[in-house]
Amino acid sequence: EQTKQLLYNVLSYLCLIGHMTKMHHRFQKSPFSLWSNSHAGLKKRPSHEQDTLNEEYDFKSPNDTDLWNRPRCGVPDYPTLTQLSTTYNNVKKRRDTLSRQQRRKRFALYGRRWEKTDLTYKIIRFPWQMSEDKVRSVFQKAFGVWGAVTPLRFSEVTSENADIIIDFNRYWHGDNLPFDGPGGILAHAYFPQTQREGEVHFDYDEHWTVGNNAGTDLLQVAAHEFGHVLGLQHSLEPDAVMCPFYSDAYPLQLSEDDKRGIQYLYGSPRHAPPVMTETNEIETELPNACKTNFDAVSMIRGELFFFKSQYIWRIRDGQLQAGYPALSSRHWKGIPEHIDAAFEDKSGNIWFFQGDSYWVFDAERKITGPDSVRRLGLPVTDIEAALKWEEDHTEKVYFFKSSYYWSFNIQDNRINDLHPRCIYEWRGMPSHIDGAFLDRYGYANFLSGMHYWKFDPVELKVLEGYPRSIGMDFFGCSASLSK
Repeated sequence: EQTKQLLYNVLSYLCLIGHMTKMHHRFQKSPFSLWSNSHAGLKKRPSHEQDTLNEEYDFKSPNDTDLWNRPRCGVPDYPTLTQLSTTYNNVKKRRDTLSRQQRRKRFALYGRRWEKTDLTYKIIRFPWQMSEDKVRSVFQKAFGVWGAVTPLRFSEVTSENADIIIDFNRYWHGDNLPFDGPGGILAHAYFPQTQREGEVHFDYDEHWTVGNNAGTDLLQVAAHEFGHVLGLQHSLEPDAVMCPFYSDAYPLQLSEDDKRGIQYLYGSPRHAPPVMTETNEIETELPNACKTNFDAVSMIRGELFFFKSQYIWRIRDGQLQAGYPALSSRHWKGIPEHIDAAFEDKSGNIWFFQGDSYWVFDAERKITGPDSVRRLGLPVTDIEAALKWEEDHTEKVYFFKSSYYWSFNIQDNRINDLHPRCIYEWRGMPSHIDGAFLDRYGYANFLSGMHYWKFDPVELKVLEGYPRSIGMDFFGCSASLSK
């Protein structure tokens, strides 16, 4: 009985990945009949141009099951008979135009591509292990690795007419590629210009994670499946993203084989490509903290965050944390790239301001926004800084713009009638403020340009010895770099 089950598993696996082609329904009533009638029910697939490269994936013996027990993509390694008859000639014609060096490629093409470079995607259902915002961030990064080396651009939509439809399913789910529970087949996708063009299915029963080996890394699998949905078949390069077997290699990055394959279909990017960091974030050239004017600063959960464009720096106990600067969307999905001001209120909610709008987050989960600052009673937009301060057990926030400031009462959700007032009432303050925060000692710190002023709230004046360099005091920059 064990032998029958082994034969059933092996032959089913070979059918699934395209090494053998069933002429009728894929699963027989019994493993024994599947084996004994294999000549009638199974046929070896036609020869294919990848055969000479696939020897490394062949079984050494019926008991050599380590390979087919490895988690992998559910897309067949070879085209079906129908696919062969309709697309192989197209691929061959394109192959014949390649140079001899190019023919030694290990990437494989399905033979068709999208005829546009701006693609939309829609997410139908989400895995239970992660928040929707986290999943959206993962998919954005997975699309980004392909967009970084091509002219392709991807954007999420909520309409029914998206080019790419992403869903999480279980077992039989309406196509001929059923899932098998935890492990085994992780996901599959459909190629451009096919009947199910643009569909991407993930196995809901996998334990999806990001950035660790406690489960199956969604970022790694998504990048692989998105390669299929763009027109790439499986690669025989073991380090390639398009290798059919799951890998949790970090950081996520395309191999040269992946790049050659996708660029063969879509060409090179129209601009200089971004680079990958060890945090799996897609980055352009990072701003230098020693030479920049920050957009905003805020003390959040006892840590100091500096904001510049779409980037943040995170300082804990006076030390810049590893992996920073990083994209602000790494923590707060949905805030704009350029933040004017930010503060954390007494309840732990984080407020972000930009232009005429504001957003409120509970940790990394958005509560509201964007909403108009007019709802708060602010008569101006584009505020330059926000500073939370408690006076007489009342929580207040000061908003700064030009040489004026307004006092906002969070409990009453209103601006005090006596304001605005002139900042020159606070002795020694700069005329323009980029950011502000209250430190652990109760001093207010104001940023302007590349310097900061420490303000004594009791004496209502700036301490002696200020302004000082932001770069030198917070980031350990040399004096020459901080000028």
